[in-house]
Amino acid sequence: MRARSIATAAATALALVAARDLVQKKHALLRNFPVIGHARYLLETIGPELRQYVVTSNEEERPFSRDQRTWIYASAKEENNYFGFGTDVDVEHVQGHAYVKQRTFAGTLPDLHDPQSPLPSAKVLGGPRGRAKAFRPASVINISAMSFGSLSGAAITALNKGAALAGAMQNTGEGGLSQYHRNGGDLVLQIGTSYFGCRNEDGTFNLDKLKDVVAGAPVKAIEIKLSQGAKPGLGGMLPGAKVTPEIAKIRGIPAGKDCASPSRHTAFHDVDSMLDFVELLATETGLPVGIKSAVGEMSFWQELATLMARGDRGVDFVTIDGGEGGTGAAPLIFTDSVSLPFRMGFSRVYSTFAERGLTDDLTFIGSGKLGLPENAAVAFALGVDMINVAREAMLSIGCIQAQKCHTDKCPTGIATQDPWLVRGVDAPSKANRAAVYLRTLRKELLKVSGAVGVAHPALITTTDIEIMNGDYDARTLASVYGYKDGWGELGPELAQEITALLTAEPTPLQKPPVG
Repeated sequence: MRARSIATAAATALALVAARDLVQKKHALLRNFPVIGHARYLLETIGPELRQYVVTSNEEERPFSRDQRTWIYASAKEENNYFGFGTDVDVEHVQGHAYVKQRTFAGTLPDLHDPQSPLPSAKVLGGPRGRAKAFRPASVINISAMSFGSLSGAAITALNKGAALAGAMQNTGEGGLSQYHRNGGDLVLQIGTSYFGCRNEDGTFNLDKLKDVVAGAPVKAIEIKLSQGAKPGLGGMLPGAKVTPEIAKIRGIPAGKDCASPSRHTAFHDVDSMLDFVELLATETGLPVGIKSAVGEMSFWQELATLMARGDRGVDFVTIDGGEGGTGAAPLIFTDSVSLPFRMGFSRVYSTFAERGLTDDLTFIGSGKLGLPENAAVAFALGVDMINVAREAMLSIGCIQAQKCHTDKCPTGIATQDPWLVRGVDAPSKANRAAVYLRTLRKELLKVSGAVGVAHPALITTTDIEIMNGDYDARTLASVYGYKDGWGELGPELAQEITALLTAEPTPLQKPPVG
């Protein structure tokens, strides 16, 4: 009798836990996997003790180490994101680790107590080429290209609302502009090789449809996707399991079938015709227009810089995606072995424009695991003006790095179209987490730039960071990547302007300037 009473009480308790898990909105994993989902949190709680003797160290996991994920999770939840007792990095022997060189004295620095942590771009996007709708981005940290289809509608909604709360922008990805992108956040409209949302029935580009899309949404810029770091030269792939009728309607493709985008554009066929296409879009919409690409052979970039040096045509921004970047689905050979890692690829592209004196004339955007303070600081020192974050933003809204994006079985409902799994994502609460993560990363960058003695991360130079080779050698970024004097730095006028913008004292009737 007593055993039966205990069993009944246990069953009742489990039923109550299951009921609570199903209705709560804080944890997507528990909404989708009531009761058993608690096992993950239990293992996470005792993880340090287990790892100390059994499993991996905090720095061994990939793509994102346990320490990196812990920092993102804690930051997004407004929890303590500090670490105690010292570094987990083997600083005495590791090769390739970046170290920031702090300065003893500094000039006037921004106020770090503003909860919004405003950090505008040092450059006006589209300004040098006189675009009608040129603007200064209010945030140097923005959400990278992730399409509705690759991500669920709830995840896109959370990210868009989060971008709005943080004063950042969201890139639509090549899958078209959906209803989930219309939740208050400013947008960068990406155009891929399939021209989703602005295509004819035969898959070719349609300018009138593009203009209609731009007119009906808060689109601030247009990005032409040439290639992606995780699958360059391949074209996008959306598995048929993810192609729902809703997605098929938005993209103009059959439902339930694999959606493979072409590897090359049909609207242009070389650098010269690409610049004509860029100028056409900019003229017809008034928006800044740029390109996104991974880095392989350099003749494309050399020709682009040479043609832009003439001054009559040019892109307003260049987004460089590193080979370590993420993707929803790609062959292993492409994720592992095609295109250069970010630092090497970006430095080669930047040098190509620097040789021709063009670096102040366009905005450089970086992506590929840059949503971590150390990687972001190095990117800014190399000459990046803004960074885009993708997987880090996914982690901030609940991704657990299950690496099931290509299966439509994402356990947290972020990278899937399965209705049961998607219900785990509570968009309002996840939006707040995304916003807090974006603001926290901006604040961390302000702290780092302040340690270096400058007001903005874009003012960190290639001599302010060294790459270590164990405890017996170190070289500056300039030395490692072959930068000449002044490369990676803003021109004097831009440097003075952004410093004044961040350190100006607001009057009682004046909000802090963000551009």
